[in-house]
Amino acid sequence: QVQLVESGGGLVQPGGSLRLSCAASGFTFASYTMRWYRQTPGKEPEVVASITSADGSTSYADAVKGRFTISRDNAKNTVNLQMNSLKPEDTAVYYCNAAGYGGIYYGQGTQVTVSS
Repeated sequence: QVQLVESGGGLVQPGGSLRLSCAASGFTFASYTMRWYRQTPGKEPEVVASITSADGSTSYADAVKGRFTISRDNAKNTVNLQMNSLKPEDTAVYYCNAAGYGGIYYGQGTQVTVSS
C-alpha cells in the first residue's frame, strides 16, 4: 500500500538547521509531484515547497524562500527538505504530499519546533 513516512523533525534553536526526509513506497514515485506543507493549530495548511516529477522544477512559499531547499532522489524514492536559518514562526507539523495520476497521498507528519 501507499506509504509516506516523514522523519527528521525535532527541537532546534532559532538560526539552526534541520533536514526533513520523506520515504515513499507503494506508487511510482518518479511520476509524482512532491510537496512539503506545514500546519499549526488554528491556521490553514501552508505549502512550503514543491518539486515536479517532469523536470524537477521547484517552487517555494515566500516565507521560506532562500532558507529552505527541496530535493528528490527518484532512485531512493525520497524527498527532502533542507531548512536553514530557522525561525520560531517555522514551528509546525510538516507533512509530505504526493500528487499524480493515481491520486493524492499524505504522510503522518513530523513536528518541527524552533525555540530557544
